Amino acid sequence: MSGWTEGTDPDCLRPGEAATLLAGHPWRRFAVLGDSVAEGIGDPVDGYRRCGLTDRVAIALATHRPDLAYLNLGRRDLRAAQVRARQLAAALDFGPDLAMVVCGANDALRPGYDAGAVDAELAAMVTALRDRGAEVLTVSLFILTTRPDAPPRLSPAFAHRMAVLAERTTALAAALGTVHIGLTGHPRQSDPGLLSADGLHGNDRSHAVAAAVAVRRLGAHLAGR
Repeated sequence: MSGWTEGTDPDCLRPGEAATLLAGHPWRRFAVLGDSVAEGIGDPVDGYRRCGLTDRVAIALATHRPDLAYLNLGRRDLRAAQVRARQLAAALDFGPDLAMVVCGANDALRPGYDAGAVDAELAAMVTALRDRGAEVLTVSLFILTTRPDAPPRLSPAFAHRMAVLAERTTALAAALGTVHIGLTGHPRQSDPGLLSADGLHGNDRSHAVAAAVAVRRLGAHLAGR
């Protein structure tokens, strides 16, 4: 472990940074669709808040709009088709003006990963949300597979499939015009201190680092509007 805390970790948000970056943002209703990343699964880490990526983004948005309405539909173990089937209607009913879609890793976990099918599910969700007036965030994830004691399912082949998922999600984001949060290739993604004990999920430090990337990306998007 690094010995850092959230307040000293150079890859985390600095005090007041989110408020500065997101000052004047227009969003009032934030919905999240996805799997365990969206749900916020991960082990606790001393010195870091018990808070997942999407909850952290919602908290950052609420620094400017305390009345922000937030709906997190994320549930662990879901594949992309299940996310769309179980969550999209509820997200649309919520009427978000900002939405995050984060899924596909449970598809890539399996040797039968169908990249084209996952692309189609992501595109269907993004398009439906955008058609209802929401700005959409997409995510390519850290590839956290460096632990020597990782379970056999977390093989180099899984890392390759995750890299394919990240590449295709990034390309899809560009084609569809989403605000893309690119975590793949982050300087810390090979740091075992970001892993939960299961060798698969990021821990609370991982969520904090990912949230910094997300908030900074949103800030850059706002600055460029």
